[in-house]
Amino acid sequence: MKAVFLDRGTFLDEVDLPAPNGVTDYVVYEDTEQNDQLIIERCKDADIIFSNKVKLNADIISSLPDLKLIQLTATGMNNVDAEACKAHNVELYNVAGYAVKSVPEHTFMLMLAALRAGVYYHDKVSDGSWEQAGSFCLMDVPLIDLEDKTLGVIGVGTIGKRVTEIAKAFGMKVLWAEHQGKEPRNEDYTDFDTVLETSDVISLHCPLTEHTQHLINQDTLAKMSKKPLIVNVARGGVVDSKALADAVKSNQIMGYATDVFEQEPTTKDDPLLQLADHPRVIFSPHNAWGSQAAQEKLWEILSEQVSDFIAKQ
Repeated sequence: MKAVFLDRGTFLDEVDLPAPNGVTDYVVYEDTEQNDQLIIERCKDADIIFSNKVKLNADIISSLPDLKLIQLTATGMNNVDAEACKAHNVELYNVAGYAVKSVPEHTFMLMLAALRAGVYYHDKVSDGSWEQAGSFCLMDVPLIDLEDKTLGVIGVGTIGKRVTEIAKAFGMKVLWAEHQGKEPRNEDYTDFDTVLETSDVISLHCPLTEHTQHLINQDTLAKMSKKPLIVNVARGGVVDSKALADAVKSNQIMGYATDVFEQEPTTKDDPLLQLADHPRVIFSPHNAWGSQAAQEKLWEILSEQVSDFIAKQ
């Protein structure tokens, strides 16, 4: 079978991505412009498409009569028209479970950097501000410990549970948020509004759906009476960027540490970028998932899935 990889450049060069067993013709592009005709031309005789972030809409899918499988090299599936896949008998696979170490560790990198003003103090050393201050230490922004703080986890899947384990190792109290507007399903969960009201840090790990779009908005931010730090390694659209930026600027919340944005790559008119100099704001470019070990694990899972699919044809 022929497989076309549209955006191999989303992986590290150091990670080997060989053709799965059963793929006899393997065409790899570093990146593919979001252009329907270009995508159709590149995939016109493909049985399988590998894609990370290239959007595959109904027009593209309907124009590829040989297509049998779209294999995403990610967990999120928002970039593919699933209904069009069903209509044209195209299987749609994603990959899950590969970033259960990478994303939680990145979560705490962001959390600690914001609470201890890591980027801010790095700049103070490198730009000469510490030297000018003349003191043996510089501490104009307080350092905040994790121990004894309350962490609210929104999205209690595999990653949310691993974040919970790490948080408890730091001595944090952890609350699992029930879905908004729902009664807690059992004693392990806490009412959504109570989590907002009582958390010192809120960590987002939920998928982006119609129910979680702008889950963090002007109204929910107003309920955060402890002025928490918000950490987002979920999806950019879970947060209303303008409302979040306004909340940080008005000191309604302590800060924001995020790996994801509503538009990716983000643009200079994103309201969040107005916060770039804030000592408790830190950004990373949607790479929490992508430690080298996680990328290698992802390809291992993907290869097994694809090989199994081909063997059944």
